[in-house]
Amino acid sequence: MPIQKSTPDLNRKEKLTAFDRLLTIMDELRENCPWDMKQTLESIRHLTIEETYELSDAILENNIEEIKKELGDLMLHNVFYARIASEGRHFNIADVLNGICDKLIERHPHIYGDVNAKDEKAVKENWEKIKLREKGGNNSVLGGVPKSLPSLVKAMRIQEKARGVGFDWDNKQQVWQKVEEEMQEFKAEFNIEKEKQIDKTRAQEEFGDLLFSLINYARFIDINPDEALERTNKKFIKRFQYLESESKKAGKNMGEMSLKEMDEYWNKAKAIFKT
Repeated sequence: MPIQKSTPDLNRKEKLTAFDRLLTIMDELRENCPWDMKQTLESIRHLTIEETYELSDAILENNIEEIKKELGDLMLHNVFYARIASEGRHFNIADVLNGICDKLIERHPHIYGDVNAKDEKAVKENWEKIKLREKGGNNSVLGGVPKSLPSLVKAMRIQEKARGVGFDWDNKQQVWQKVEEEMQEFKAEFNIEKEKQIDKTRAQEEFGDLLFSLINYARFIDINPDEALERTNKKFIKRFQYLESESKKAGKNMGEMSLKEMDEYWNKAKAIFKT
C-alpha cells in the first residue's frame, strides 16, 4: 500500500529547534543543578506518575492550556529518563525515538505493508497479534498489562487485550445478560432483604465479578468506565462542597443537621451542577 504524502509541515524546523533546546537545557541542568544531578530513574518515577494524573485531570476538564503545560512536564520526564540512561551507556533519546518509530511501522502493516484493515477493530486485533508474535508466541496476551495499574483501568485493558485475539462476546445483549447474572449471584451472597451473617470473602468475589462485567458492558458500548467514574466523582465533589458552603452560610453545622435538611441543599446542588 503506497504511503500518502502529507502536506509539508512548515513548522517542522521550529519544532525540531524547540526539541533541541529542551535537550540542551536538560544537559545543562544535569551537569550543573544540585537537584537534577542527584536524580535517578527510580527517584523521578513517582513524579512521572503524578504528572500523568495531572494531565488526565486537564484532559477531563478540557483545559487546553493546562494540557499543553502537562504535556511539557511529561516531555521533560521522557528526556530526563533518557539522559540518565545515556550516562550509564544504556540508551539515549535517539534510541528511544527510533525504537518507537520502528514499533509503529511494524504494528501498522496496513499502512507500511500489504495487510488490509477495514476498520478500527481490525487494526486493534492486528496490533495484539503482532505484539504476541514479537514476544515469540510464548508470552500471555495479558502479559503486557502493567501490574501497578489501578484495578478499574486494569480490568478494561485486560478485556481489550482479550478482545484483540478474538476472545469476546458477540453482542452487547450477551454482555448485559452477564451483568444481570452477576448481580443475581451477588444478591444471593449478600442479600440485603434478609438479615444474615454474610461471608465477606465470597461477597467481595461476587462484587468483583459484578464490577468486571459492568466494565465489560461499558467497553462494549464505547464508554470509558474510568473516565465515567471520574466525572461522577467530580460532580459529587461540586455538589457536596455546595452543601457545605450553603449550610455554613446559614449558620448550620453539618454534623448536627438531619439527613432531610442536608437533602434540601443537595437537591439545590443537583439543579445547579448537572455535570
